[in-house]
Amino acid sequence: MSATVLSIEAAKAANLAVIENGIGTQAVHDVVVALRAARRSGTANTKSKAEVNLSGAKPWRQKGTGRARAGYKGSAVWTGGGVVFGPVARDYSKKVTKSVRRLALRKALSARIVAGDVLVVENFAILTPKTKAFTGWVKENVGVEKALIISTDFDETTFMAARNVQPTRLVTAAEVNTEDLLAYKKIVLTQGALSKLAERTQK
Repeated sequence: MSATVLSIEAAKAANLAVIENGIGTQAVHDVVVALRAARRSGTANTKSKAEVNLSGAKPWRQKGTGRARAGYKGSAVWTGGGVVFGPVARDYSKKVTKSVRRLALRKALSARIVAGDVLVVENFAILTPKTKAFTGWVKENVGVEKALIISTDFDETTFMAARNVQPTRLVTAAEVNTEDLLAYKKIVLTQGALSKLAERTQK
């Protein structure tokens, strides 16, 4: 289960459309921005003067008191009054077309392949549910802790061995996105995952 660097020629032989020029850079930016925007909760909310639960009665008469004119206690100038132009609950998500998402995924993966950061293994499985076994494999075959391991699926033993290793992440080829491909120092692909990514980038 040793890992080897995926060359550009090997990637093309696996029907992966490798981009070797500047095409797709803007698509990567748009998709990453959209992914991060979609994670924003958008729950920040304040009440305007029309929404605060205060009396609408005039606090004192218009003239004769020597104080400034005041119409109602919900005004923004009063403690407990409404907020002027405050944040309201909103949806931050952005729409990105399928073709742009596909181009961004292809460009991100291509950039990592060109940089020599993608490794390939025949298959990936840890036989014992021990963190030490998983970290030992990563150290021996990848060389860095911050690695993304992509396969078509993972068995329960492998998940248990890897679950406490925060710098490393396991993800299936059907779920991996553009941001994932850019966030880790090394990427490990199984042969099955390589075929699945080739399908995803060509559809």
